Amino acid sequence: MNGKYNASKLALGLIKDGMTIGIGSGSTVEVFLNLLGERIKREGLRIYGIPSSYQSMLAGLKNGIILTDLVEREPDICIDGADQVDSRLNCIKGGGAALTREKILAIASKKVLILVDKSKLVEKLSMPVPVEVLPFAYGYVVKKLSSICKPKLREGKGKVGPIITDNGNFILDCDFGVIENPEAVEKELRSIAGVVENGIFLSELIDAVIVGGDYSAEIIKK
Repeated sequence: MNGKYNASKLALGLIKDGMTIGIGSGSTVEVFLNLLGERIKREGLRIYGIPSSYQSMLAGLKNGIILTDLVEREPDICIDGADQVDSRLNCIKGGGAALTREKILAIASKKVLILVDKSKLVEKLSMPVPVEVLPFAYGYVVKKLSSICKPKLREGKGKVGPIITDNGNFILDCDFGVIENPEAVEKELRSIAGVVENGIFLSELIDAVIVGGDYSAEIIKK
């Protein structure tokens, strides 16, 4: 938790009154929002937020953020976490199944900041890649994916059947082993009909990664 807290505390200094932030999902973002909420209350800030999930919507409301959307505002900065970050700042995201809206927010934002603790840093991406799939296309997509990776339908805990995303879709966790070329894998996943989005966030989307350790945090840029 110290790493998440220290990364969030450093990111907090980049937020200014009147900003619109894209709000990612996950435990690190929640730590950031709790710290931001304290600052909003203390300083009387007006911060607008565009959430990527119901989780981030509720956390934003709890912390005094004025909720808005991409029709009304363009995010000045997107704050999000990641499940893995490689040495070139490519990321894998989607452990919380919010990858589609998270990627839309990242693309729509002027700047993208990823907050992680140091345990998320790897030389090369290697964890299964979350892929959001239309239920109608599930059978076809599984067949296509099976020729390039090992896809596994993500199932709920305490719920019978598959996880359903906020968009009403399925998640397939796709094991490619060590990913030598994230750009090629991301492109191939996007080319499959029925795939809504995938969890590879290429470094071209990301302006900086804030890495939190036990006692401090640092900003890593490309």
